[in-house]
Amino acid sequence: MSNLSAIFKDHKAFIPFVVADDPDFDTTVKNVVALAKNGADIVELGIPFSDPVADGPVIQSADLRAFKADVHTETVFDIVAAVRKETDVPLVFLTYLNIVFKYGYDAFLKRCDELNVSGLVIPDLPYENRGEIVPIADKYGIDIIPLITPTSGHRIKMIAEAATGFIYVVSSMGITGERNEFFNGLKDLVTEIKKYTDVPTAIGFGVHTPQQAQQMASIADGVIIGSAIVDIVAKKKQAAPAAIETYTKQIREAVDQSPAKV
Repeated sequence: MSNLSAIFKDHKAFIPFVVADDPDFDTTVKNVVALAKNGADIVELGIPFSDPVADGPVIQSADLRAFKADVHTETVFDIVAAVRKETDVPLVFLTYLNIVFKYGYDAFLKRCDELNVSGLVIPDLPYENRGEIVPIADKYGIDIIPLITPTSGHRIKMIAEAATGFIYVVSSMGITGERNEFFNGLKDLVTEIKKYTDVPTAIGFGVHTPQQAQQMASIADGVIIGSAIVDIVAKKKQAAPAAIETYTKQIREAVDQSPAKV
């Protein structure tokens, strides 16, 4: 069992997401710390990218704000280093493959290990290409977290059997962004995944209310919330940490009201 998988052992996990360097370095650090201190089990930190194919307009706009703040990959590592002075909350990066490739797989994953970053979510990494990065990630004890979608079909078995850390279950077809309707076969999808693995599942894409978080945590082992938090940052800017604190407490309470086991 990886360090990430162990987090899900005794309770349902809440995994919030923020974009690095949105709106600036110091606020990002404060946002992550606010999440960590108010109930986040794992924090997903997005590395800004010019063509984030899985992300909707809210996160795309955050990427643009980060670029305006002159973000670079090294900036993101510096943010993590600053976070590590205040919290040891488990971190995973949401990134795209070209960022890691350009930095150098070994160099990138070594830096993650040094900063205690536990995993990578790479939406544009097909299962068939995992072999170019997974052996290096294994060397540093870092999980490459797969995504399974409502359209994964016959690929579910091979993706699930190779999974480590946790499995990111995509709630709906399409891109990230708050929504009020989700794929109505989510429970069956999670049941199918669990035929092939004991690795925990966490549902993301579109979840934004406490009620939705409780519903998704009752289906899976955890819930991921991104755009709703990124939208708080967009609206509150440097005042975001206080608003994030309030929101995180609400989601934590809702997730904790879900049954402990799936």
